[in-house]
Amino acid sequence: MKTRSILKHHSQELRKEMTKEERHIRYDFLKSLPCTVNRQKVIGPFIADFYIDSAKMGLND
Repeated sequence: MKTRSILKHHSQELRKEMTKEERHIRYDFLKSLPCTVNRQKVIGPFIADFYIDSAKMGLND
C-alpha cells in the first residue's frame, strides 16, 4: 500500500508540472474530445500520462 501512496503523490506532482508538450496535447487536442481525459492516473505499478475512464480498455478495477 505504501507504493501506491508514493505513486499517487508523484502523479499529483506530475499534474502540477506539465511539460510544454503535455500542455499542447491537453489544451489543443484532448479538451475537444467528447469524453473526460484524466492525466497522470495511477494504474497498478504505473502512472499513465493520459487515461479515458469511459473507454474501459480491459482494465479490472
